[in-house]
Parts: sequence; C-alpha cells; structure tokens
Amino acid sequence: MSECFSDDMIVCRCEEITVREIKEAIADGARDVTGVKRRARAGMGLCQGRTCEKMVQAILCQELGLGADEVGHTSNRPPVRPISFGQLAEGVVE
Repeated sequence: MSECFSDDMIVCRCEEITVREIKEAIADGARDVTGVKRRARAGMGLCQGRTCEKMVQAILCQELGLGADEVGHTSNRPPVRPISFGQLAEGVVE
C-alpha cells in the first residue's frame, strides 16, 4: 500500500507523521503498530490512532511481509481532557 503513495504523504494527521517516517521507524526496529507508535509517534495524537492505524498496519505489512494479525494494533485509550497542574496537585479532577 505504501508504494502507492509518496514518502512525503502524511499518514498521521494529528502528529503530522509521513510515510517516510513510518518506514524509518521500521528500519529502526519497529515490528508492530506499537513499535511505530513509540518510535515515530504515529497514533499518539488526539484521535489515538483511529484515523491512521489501518495505514500504519498496511505499511508495516508491506515493508515486513507480515500479515495484519502479526503487526497488531494499538490498545484503545479513553478520551482525555487537559487539566491544570494546580488541579492535579490539589487532587481536584472532575
């Protein structure tokens, strides 16, 4: 799938990660979606991978010659909202 797209194409819109950066993460040792997330931050933005995970999986499958079940997926994360350090220090989190 990644061969259909330019290396400059953005895969993760939240973190502005390109196909090239995903390939670099794979070259650096990423062997699954979580490995790409740790190395390139793809899937760490506001959507938590909901928009880019399938493409990251496809790039991993193509680059490594693996199946989708072998490259896995990220764990679901609940939506979060920002809080101030003061609220955190006071233990006042609503």
